[in-house]
Amino acid sequence: MALFSDRFIKADKPQSSKQHEKTAAATGPAVPPAEPAIEAFNADGRYTAPPAFKQVREELQKFLIDEVKSLAELGGIAQLRQRLEPIFNKGLADAHLVVSRTERAYLFDMLIADIFGYGPIQPLLDRDDISEVMVNGPHQVYIEQKGKLILTHVKFIDDAQVLQVIERIVTPLGRRIDEASPMVDARLPDGSRVNAIIPPLSLGGPCLTIRKFRKDPLKIEDLIRFGSVTPEFAQFIKACVIAKLNIFVSGGTGSGKTTMLNVLSGFIPIDDRVVTIEDAAELQLQQPHVVRLEKRPANVEGKGEVTIRDLVVNSLRMRPDRIVIGEVRGGEALDMLQAMNTGHDGSLTTLHANTARESLNRIETLVLMSGVELPLRAIRQQIAAAVDMVIQIQRLRDGSRRVVQCAEVLGMEGDMIVMQDLFVFEQTGIREDDKIIGALQSTGLRPRASEKIADAGITLPANLFEPKRRGENDEKPQNTRGR
Repeated sequence: MALFSDRFIKADKPQSSKQHEKTAAATGPAVPPAEPAIEAFNADGRYTAPPAFKQVREELQKFLIDEVKSLAELGGIAQLRQRLEPIFNKGLADAHLVVSRTERAYLFDMLIADIFGYGPIQPLLDRDDISEVMVNGPHQVYIEQKGKLILTHVKFIDDAQVLQVIERIVTPLGRRIDEASPMVDARLPDGSRVNAIIPPLSLGGPCLTIRKFRKDPLKIEDLIRFGSVTPEFAQFIKACVIAKLNIFVSGGTGSGKTTMLNVLSGFIPIDDRVVTIEDAAELQLQQPHVVRLEKRPANVEGKGEVTIRDLVVNSLRMRPDRIVIGEVRGGEALDMLQAMNTGHDGSLTTLHANTARESLNRIETLVLMSGVELPLRAIRQQIAAAVDMVIQIQRLRDGSRRVVQCAEVLGMEGDMIVMQDLFVFEQTGIREDDKIIGALQSTGLRPRASEKIADAGITLPANLFEPKRRGENDEKPQNTRGR
């Protein structure tokens, strides 16, 4: 349930001057008629809090510090508002602010969110239809909704308010952000991913990016319903996870790699011991036997850092059945490959790449970053022996996220790694609303991993890899136009 109203997203117009007078007389203490009511709502619905509002906020915060011993003492949201509203009205009177009922409610909501939530963006975080919140300085807040970026009417008062929200997020995690350490990765209590960067690195003010995670993790049935995958691919990839194939999920930023990793992890048998390793813990595994590890940045003195690579090495001593790494982005790629080649089958991870072939090239680069001098052929042999399947995900131009390629690693021929495509996304048209029509189609090639899947006691239908007729898996293309 949302704690605060949606007035932060789009506010109503203020009332007339006569209504201001009636509202002020009915809902607040008498104020000197020295200053006119504030007309702070612009023509586009944006709102700028008056400078004197800072005094109101300070008075309310002083009351909380002096009179309230703990937040639990305030009770629920209804009791909280009821107890603080008289203090708020007194603060308006002391600051000589005459405001309309709309502005009064807006300012009160903003104050409550600022003290007990994440400031002006709290209503955006409460909404399930928003997948990402991007704060580009105090006066520009974007959201991602249905794959599209939208500029909101939300504004912070100043840089200090943005910094306050950032510190409220990172402090409970034992992390810090200041001029000496102006970048930080963190997470919200619900697992949503957070990145913050502040001046002097960010020239336009503090920037905050929050990628929200669903309260109910997506399952493979949801991806089939959205058109991200087909039932045939879902059946195949489930068999791959159960049969302990090593799978890499590849894609660009915001393409849905972590979501796919969560879905794949849902196929892991409940009696397996799973160790997860992440920059900021965000995976939502449902198995009962999961050990979650999270890297630790260096302290103020530059000491105490624990890297992903350190955690990968340590995880090998924890008797894991599966190792799940949130993302491989450095020298830990070598340790991951060695783990996969030394009995830790069924491992899952993600990495950034544009195609399945490029993902293998990127793994080579990451292994070279480990500092261990290995010939390129030896690195490729490690990759060919460790990686079984690469799932490529892409966010298409209509905002939809789809699996566009599933490739199997077959081994080495000479100095090259050999791959074959098992499933490839085929676009068949574009609807009038610019939605892309197409589906993931089988190439007709049978995977070499079929033997390993059969050894795990899984029997796949004989026609699972038969190519469908063009457009057979697509949604019906009504009112389409050419590609």
